[in-house]
Amino acid sequence: MTDSKQAVDDAAEEPRGRLERVREKLRLLYHSQSPKALRFQATILIVDLAIIAFFIASPLLKDTSSFLWIDYSIAAILVLDLAARGLASTHPLRWLRQLPVIVDVFILVTLLAPTWFFNLGFLRILRLWTMTRSSLFWRPLDRRGFGEYRQTVQAVINLLVFLFVVTGFVYTAFSYRGEGIDGYVDALYFTVATMTTTGFGDIVLPGTFGKLVSIVVMIFGISLFVRLAQLIFRPAKVTFPCPQCGLHKHEPDAVHCKACGHILAIPDEGAH
Repeated sequence: MTDSKQAVDDAAEEPRGRLERVREKLRLLYHSQSPKALRFQATILIVDLAIIAFFIASPLLKDTSSFLWIDYSIAAILVLDLAARGLASTHPLRWLRQLPVIVDVFILVTLLAPTWFFNLGFLRILRLWTMTRSSLFWRPLDRRGFGEYRQTVQAVINLLVFLFVVTGFVYTAFSYRGEGIDGYVDALYFTVATMTTTGFGDIVLPGTFGKLVSIVVMIFGISLFVRLAQLIFRPAKVTFPCPQCGLHKHEPDAVHCKACGHILAIPDEGAH
């Protein structure tokens, strides 16, 4: 009786052990620095960039015969990627509650039901934002010495994501209604003109709703532009932990910690 129970336990343990081995391999591929893992991470990054390029071009490709084939192929890739990342995470349920993962799941839903959710397809560009929340995106940049420009790169990406989300929304909500937005390029032109507050006036969204959309685009657009300009033209901060309070970021010529006033001794090479 004891032997049969042990056999049942061993049989139940074997799939769990196999699953743990798979999870360990995935963790190494997604998070380690081995040559094999780096090649895998580079492949994932290239595929992600290709997917984002498709999302940007979707409004122009939606009437082509190959659109649904590409759409469902990308959905299959995202299913595999989400499943692999979930298995590679230490706490899958906690990982599933993260905002970038929730956004990716929503993007997957729009891919699986493109006819029903095409009007929300412009939100797929949020994949670019979720991609930059991952270490897979930043690790190659850090290895090449671009880590100090992380905030600037993130600001550029935030601006691009906002630009294409608004363009997609304007195109979906106002195109082909005899209201000045006759195509995706018109929607992009209106968004850029509004974000930069240039306001040529040749394309104007009609009605109260159109005015409210324009106001929101101008407020958020100019805020993102100002943030980007600050990061480009403001002297970069250096990483030097304060011995007293632990604050990490300081101005290159800082003598005292701005948080606690402790005297700092930032090396000259730290400013470069």
